Amino acid sequence: MTRQDTAARAPGVPDAADQVFQVETHGIDPIPDEDRHGGAKDLFWLWFGSNLTFTYVINGALAVAFGLSFWQATGVVVIGGLAFFAISAAGLSGVRTGTATLVISRAPFGVRGNWPAGMLNWVVSIGYTILNTVVGTLALEAFFTDLGWESGRTGRALALLVTLTLTFAVALWGHATVQFAERWIAYVLAVGFAALLVFLLPGADTGGGAAHPGASGWSLALVVMLAGPFSYVPMPADYTRYLPRTTSMKSLTWYGALGGFISSVALGVAGVAAATRTDMTDAVAGTERLLPGWFQTLFLALVLGGSVTNSIVTLYSSSLNLQVLGVPWSRSKAIVISAAVTAAGSLCALFLADFTSSLLSFLSLLIIVFAPWGGVFLTDMLMRRCRYDAPSLHAGPDGAYWYRSGYHPAGLAALLAGMLFAALTCDSELWTGSLVAPLGGADLTLLGSVVSGLVYWLLARRTVAPHTGRPDAA
Repeated sequence: MTRQDTAARAPGVPDAADQVFQVETHGIDPIPDEDRHGGAKDLFWLWFGSNLTFTYVINGALAVAFGLSFWQATGVVVIGGLAFFAISAAGLSGVRTGTATLVISRAPFGVRGNWPAGMLNWVVSIGYTILNTVVGTLALEAFFTDLGWESGRTGRALALLVTLTLTFAVALWGHATVQFAERWIAYVLAVGFAALLVFLLPGADTGGGAAHPGASGWSLALVVMLAGPFSYVPMPADYTRYLPRTTSMKSLTWYGALGGFISSVALGVAGVAAATRTDMTDAVAGTERLLPGWFQTLFLALVLGGSVTNSIVTLYSSSLNLQVLGVPWSRSKAIVISAAVTAAGSLCALFLADFTSSLLSFLSLLIIVFAPWGGVFLTDMLMRRCRYDAPSLHAGPDGAYWYRSGYHPAGLAALLAGMLFAALTCDSELWTGSLVAPLGGADLTLLGSVVSGLVYWLLARRTVAPHTGRPDAA
């Protein structure tokens, strides 16, 4: 299709590069203006659908397990949901540059300095995709059993194959299909999870005096609630890069934030309510005990659907991530690598009993890196007001973001400062920082983002400024 062909299309109509049920041809290359389409409302369904996942029910239950009362835990759930306003606002960088988040992060870290975090982000994306795949597979296996179908290892293998196929097919087709699937699956999941909330809220223990969970309980609950939204920091531009440049920050922020807020808070409160009524050590089994028999099979379908919607988003972004890391393939080919690793990891998690807990512990530890990384990235975005020299993001040594041999000293120094603070205040199964005990058991890992952001501002405030030329021209 020629430029004349694309120019003749009506505004907002996608070209062949990004259509539903057709393989997307763009990757991390800048999306030209003539290929831009859609509106901010699309972001509501993307973030709403991808966060209709049972993980938030588990997180809400954990807050109660950490010693918080119903209302205290609900307050923490709401705070976690509010974090989606920052995540959604970060999508403006995609509108301005037409490229993926991990390309834009070359600005604060340098082209080469961005590589280690890009590699770790791919690992985290695949790790969470594996966990979601495992949850969905186990739910589908139980669904098969309820229907009287095949069980045992054969049934589990079949459930895994179905879950992977659903996730991979949508992510392979690409951006337009991801948005389409998230919207339509969300319609169904929203009804089902609304019914779940109706079943769980009545009978919740909302009375009694205020609990006193201490610094440890409060901080662990906040880490759990904020870790979900924070895990999206390397992704928002992936889903806004096709939007027209005229998209306003206000509409972009509100639509995306409300989508993530509504779904995460509703399911988080459901988990809080369930945890005040029954033992939620096994969250799926605990929730099932509170549901009428006729709804239990449908509940398993909800768990599967939520796992798939979340995995689609992370798997799609992982394919863009691989291109950032230098894999010389198209996005649609690169995603095969992510899918293969996800399949292998899921097999291990499902047939090697101790793999899942080890993986979860490892992923929880990586917040030591990603909280500070997010602090630097978001601070840089604010300092530049989302105005980047877009061609330089792809220019390598000839671009403005090469800095010193491909590394930005201010960004990397700030990242290390934040990581040091996070490591000293982290309380996880694999690592306990030396400041945790003096702080009364508080886990302040997430404040590593504040530390790294402040250090970056101090070091870069004289050199980092908005790009003054056209956003798409050097």
